[in-house]
Amino acid sequence: MAASPRRITLRSYQVGFGDCFLLGFHYKRSSRFVLIDFGSTGRPRGAKATHMVSVAKDIAQTCGGKLHAVVATHRHKDHISGFARQPDGSGSGEVIAALNPDVVIQPWTEHPDAKPSARQAPRGISAAGRSFVGMLEDMHTVAAAVAAEASSMPATSRLARQLAFMGDTNLPNPAAVENLMTMGKERRYVHFGSSSGLRIPGVKVRVLGPPTLEQSETIASQRQRDESEFWHLMALAEGAHGLGSGRLFPRRYELTSPPGQRNRWLMDRVTKLRPRQLREIVRILDKALNNTSVILLFEAGDHRLLFPGDAQIENWTYALSKPAVRELLTEVTVYKVGHHGSMNATPKTLWNGFTRRSPDKNDPGRLETFISTLAGKHGSTQRDTEVPRRTLVKELSRMSNYHTTETVRPSVLFLETSFDLTVG
Repeated sequence: MAASPRRITLRSYQVGFGDCFLLGFHYKRSSRFVLIDFGSTGRPRGAKATHMVSVAKDIAQTCGGKLHAVVATHRHKDHISGFARQPDGSGSGEVIAALNPDVVIQPWTEHPDAKPSARQAPRGISAAGRSFVGMLEDMHTVAAAVAAEASSMPATSRLARQLAFMGDTNLPNPAAVENLMTMGKERRYVHFGSSSGLRIPGVKVRVLGPPTLEQSETIASQRQRDESEFWHLMALAEGAHGLGSGRLFPRRYELTSPPGQRNRWLMDRVTKLRPRQLREIVRILDKALNNTSVILLFEAGDHRLLFPGDAQIENWTYALSKPAVRELLTEVTVYKVGHHGSMNATPKTLWNGFTRRSPDKNDPGRLETFISTLAGKHGSTQRDTEVPRRTLVKELSRMSNYHTTETVRPSVLFLETSFDLTVG
């Protein structure tokens, strides 16, 4: 094999609201492929029920039956659901597992021995880190309760649809998680500065996130805030031992007679308030899991390709606090837009540091940006929280060569971009 790749391809698969990117490094006589995420929280419009299996089979064909690596940036369903196996063996997860990746990369929070119940903690993970992982596990219990409650709300309610979507996104996805734990030859659970385990000739791979609790005071303090304690209590209340197994307040008084006019007014407003509170609760969960995202920077020839999963500001803060990292990121040529285009996943410090941003569409060195998303699934235009965020998309379109899976028909499956390398 030649010492360095001659060409890079990036295939962005149309999976609806989710991420699935196949990164190819092509040499004179061979190629190596890295799959970065494979999940969705809703098929693209017009896609068949077997769409994810079709995507998996295309990945298998493209890489010639062999993946060099699989990266699962974090546990959200829209990033890992495609890795799930089916009882009858017909799932997309079986197709990917058969590609026998040399290494499977996940964040340190996914280490099977990082749970508080494990007999021995893995090297580098402290008691505080294990406690944080336990909190994340409790959050999944709460997400399941939120999803269940959303299913009992009127189907016409936009808020109910949002809760159902967000709760479903945050479910633990055991079939996918178990497949990732046994897939391939080697598994790496990474954090800022650790080795990725990726060995690609002529390509340097840096892990820029997530930080451990010891590395990042931001994440450590986030864990100590009331919201983290609240998650722990909620998990116990909602059924760490089974949903609805007992009363949180056994001596409470219950209203059995018809309420008076003022009481009806109050109860109506409390009833309307609860779904909004649940939405804010599940957003905290979203944020916590997003900040466990693996951030990878690939360097090959004159290209630097940045894949940050759904990393948000608490994850980014640690990496961006390092002058050497900020310098590395200035020359990024390819940016996978974080969190499907939400505003809080592309910090201005990061975006403004990209020196290849340019309003000139004819600039040969112009920054390339890629987003996998589906409008109308997450957030609200009324609250300026829609995903993808309109102002961010406008800026991406103005200052980069912007590519989005929203332009791809399900029958086409993907959009592909190729980059020739100037080496040495």
